[in-house]
This record gives sequence, structure tokens and C-alpha cells, in this order.
Amino acid sequence: MKSHPLAYAAGVNLLYLLVNLLFLQVMPAEAGTTTDMEEQKNDERSTLLSEQSNPENSVSQLSDVQPTDWAFQALQSLVERYGCIVGYPDRTYRGNRALTRYEFAAGLNACLSQINGLISTTTSDIVGREDLKTLQRLQTEFSAELASLRGRVDNIEAQTAQLEARQFSTTTKLSGEAIIAAVGATGGAPNTKDPNIILVDRIRLNLNTSFTGKDTLITGLQAYNLGGGNQSIGGALGFADPLGLSSSTANLSFQPQFTGVNPKTLSSVNANSVQLYKLVYVFPVAKNLTLFGGPALETTDAGFGVTPFYNEGQEAVSRFAGVNPVARVSGGTSGFGLASAGGFIWNFSKNLDLRAFYASVNANLPGDGGFPATPLGAGFFNGSTVVGTQLTFKPSKSIDLALNYANSHHQINILGTGLGSADIGTLFGRPATQDVHVNSVGGTATWHFSPKITFSGYGAAFFVNNDGGPSASTTLTSWMGGLHFTDLFQKGNSAGILFGQPIYRVDASGAATLPTNRVTPYHLEAYYRFQVNDNISITPGGFILFNPEGNRNNNTTSVGLIRTTFTF
Repeated sequence: MKSHPLAYAAGVNLLYLLVNLLFLQVMPAEAGTTTDMEEQKNDERSTLLSEQSNPENSVSQLSDVQPTDWAFQALQSLVERYGCIVGYPDRTYRGNRALTRYEFAAGLNACLSQINGLISTTTSDIVGREDLKTLQRLQTEFSAELASLRGRVDNIEAQTAQLEARQFSTTTKLSGEAIIAAVGATGGAPNTKDPNIILVDRIRLNLNTSFTGKDTLITGLQAYNLGGGNQSIGGALGFADPLGLSSSTANLSFQPQFTGVNPKTLSSVNANSVQLYKLVYVFPVAKNLTLFGGPALETTDAGFGVTPFYNEGQEAVSRFAGVNPVARVSGGTSGFGLASAGGFIWNFSKNLDLRAFYASVNANLPGDGGFPATPLGAGFFNGSTVVGTQLTFKPSKSIDLALNYANSHHQINILGTGLGSADIGTLFGRPATQDVHVNSVGGTATWHFSPKITFSGYGAAFFVNNDGGPSASTTLTSWMGGLHFTDLFQKGNSAGILFGQPIYRVDASGAATLPTNRVTPYHLEAYYRFQVNDNISITPGGFILFNPEGNRNNNTTSVGLIRTTFTF
């Protein structure tokens, strides 16, 4: 059927008029009844005309209707031309209020009565025969569209009923992420062979439950087949730590910090075994104050992600590039749900907020069995604990700033960031069982200097002290800066290039020492994420480690991968 623009516009106006009937308001029963409407139907034409010219029937008399309202013209036509829609006694229309079926019936009856009365007159020009012919023609011309619309509505109702019958839960939403990656590397420590190309995975399922509509209970399950210790990429390159905790500058973005091992007991974790990696409850207690707590958290659950590089399955391909390492201290983003924690998020304004938390690693263990039975201690207020805070400030639409501070006690000589060998045996020259106390400070800045290009970087410093015994201290630093590109070459795609210094010992005093072969390490990374569709992305990327692990004897190392991420 040929489409006529003018007829189409008239049809749209008609549909517009009918839709507005669904939002009409009628007078309460005491102000006007159906009987009144029927009597009005039999009034003379002169009475009808006088009612139309009556200011009481003008849309301008409705106090809550403005000429700028999207339905103003339709309402004006119904009120002033046909005189069949009126407001409440207080001169309000209440156009945003929900409509009941009774009100719809009453309002429709009123309009039909008015139209019938107008049609029955022989001298009225308000509704002419041409108007009726146009209405009939439009009804015929758009019959196919109206039938299709009715079919769609019926189909939606059937699908809705089916979904309600089969829904998992009325309070819980299930989401998931599956990462599959091929990884290869070259270089490493002297006298090591290049590791084999490996195929690794990590799968996560998240259940988000809300009981009030504003709170959220997050339950996360994960499984992975990445190896730990000598069975990891870092281990094969000769960067394995002595405790098997997989701290290496060659760690991947989606690699748990303590791969293949339970850090609470140093027991092994089988490949692709299901673990509870997150259990946290987030709930508001005031307009600007939100509390959170649970037995399996990461510090990033408090919102430490300020850089665009942080998304383990979609953005940067290395662990180094994700977030400020201060957020990772004491296993803060272990990928294991290591800590039991509680804290708050206080929004001073939409541009300024403060977040803080207290966390204990082995809060579920009543007794400390010592090293190696319980290397991280035991109890909620004992063992390895951390207090962390972040002040986030947005001085303009294009700039995001974050300041971090953490005060932590570690039952063993470990920094707990999982970012390099300097993380294990932080106080170099001290035993692995040495308790340490760490003050960590850091800052992150992100500048969106164009709609599709962002500069982001961070700086961090860790001040580590012997916690008992002879005086010993070490200072470690780290920094990173890079460019992030949005919608590069194609909408939905992204890319990043970044450069920085992994954690490096810059000072030591007392019983702590510095390695004699130390040299400043550097990290160069680039990646490109191709968004295949809404649920699948493919990210080729890689990074080069210069002076890896801060050891001048290590060879320049390259790590490359192709990461495929499925979200559902």
C-alpha cells in the first residue's frame, strides 16, 4: 500500500489523540455523574456552544497544565473543541497520575456522548462530515498497522506471562563472565626456556539480590585453571616467589593474586574448582550514606576503580595496569574474596565522596596456628588486617581525582599486592615469617581531554616497617600513565597504551637491605578490544617488561595474549 505523508501525519495525530485518552482525568462522582452526561447529550446545540465558550472549559484554567507540556495540544482540543474532558474541582488535571479502567470508561463515555450530541445537530461545524470521512479513511488505511500493533501487544503479554512463570527469582538477577585466553611469553630469568603457549580460563557467576529495591546482596562464584608458582607464566619465566604466592610482574589482568593456592592455609586449589570469591551486602542508611559488609570482599568493591584501564575482562591485559596498587595492599584485589570487611560510602555531593573500610583476612579462624598452618593469622581483630580509605573528587566534567591511604598489619613479610617479586619478602634480608606494618599512600588522576581520548595515571608509595624485633624499614614506589581510546575505528571498541614503573625498592634502613643487583623496572603495554557484539569481545594485547622484577640479570620479557570475553 502506498504511504501518503499527509495521511500518515493525520493518522499519527489520531493515534496521539487516542493515546491521550489513556491519561485523561475525570471529575469525581459528586461533581459530575454518568446521568449528567446523558442529560447533556440531549441538550440543544446552543447549550453545547455556550459550554464550549465557557472559560471553565478552557485548558488554561487547569493550574498544572503548561503550553510546553508534550500533550498540551491534544488536551486543548479535547477540552475546548469537544468539551468532553474536564479537570478536578481544585482546577488540576493530574496528567501524570496512573489511569484506572473505570476512569477510562467514564472519560471515553463522556467524549462519545459529546461527539454523538454534536453529530446529531444539523448546523454544527465542530465535527463535520469531512472529519468523519477522514476518520473512516484513516481507520481503513491504517487497519494493517493497527492489527499488527494488536498482535505485538498480545505477543508481549504472552512472553511476559512466560517469563514470569519461568523466572529464576523475583529478587535476584544472574550475570556471568567467561574469559578464555591464549598466552605466550619470551625472555625471563637467565637460563630459563620460553614457556609453552597456554590456554587458560576464568569463569564468574554473580547473583545480585535486592530485598528493598535499594540494597544489594552480591554472591559471586568463580572457577579458573591458571596455575600458580612454577606452573604460572611468571613461574615459567623464572619469576616465581619462594612461597608459591604467584607475585610476578608477568601476572595477567584476570589472574587471581594467589593463583592455585589458598593463602589462608597455603593449601593447593585444584584447576576449575568452584570457589566463593565474593559475598557482600550493600545497603543505604541515609540519603548520602551507604554501608557495606560481608565475609568475602575486595577493596575495589568500595569503588576504587577510577582509571579506564580497570576491567579485568575488557580493558588492560596486565594486572599492573588496572588500579592504584594501594588498593591492592594486603590482598585487596586478590580475586579470591580474601577479606572479611565492613565500611561506608559517604557522598558529600555528586562531585565528592569518601569511602573507608576495615578488613581482616582470616576473620573466620578462631585460633592462630602459626606459620605455615595459618600464615596470615586468625581472628577479626588480629592477624593480617587493613584499614583503607579513598577520597574521590570530580572538580569538573572532564577530571576525576582519587586519593588513597591504607594502614595495614601483615602477619608475614609480604606487601600483598601480587604485582612483583618485591611484594614477597618486602623487608629484604628479613625472614618470611617477619611481621610487618605498612603505611600506603597513593593518588590517581583521569583527564577526559576529548570525548574519545582519556589520559589516566597513578602514583603510589609504601612505607614498610618491622613490626617487632630489630628496627628495619623499606620504601617502595610505583607509577603509571597512559592513554585510553574509546570507539577507536568502530563504535564499541577501545584501546590503551601505557607505560610505568612496577613496585620497586627505593630505600632501606636498619636491618633491612637493598638487593645488590637491583635496577629500576619498567612496563610498556598496548591492547585493542574489538567488540564483536553486546556479549562477546576479543582483545589482542601484550606488554614488555624492562629489567623485570627490578633485577638487572633478568632478560627483557614479552607477554602476549588473545583474550576472548563472554558476558551474559
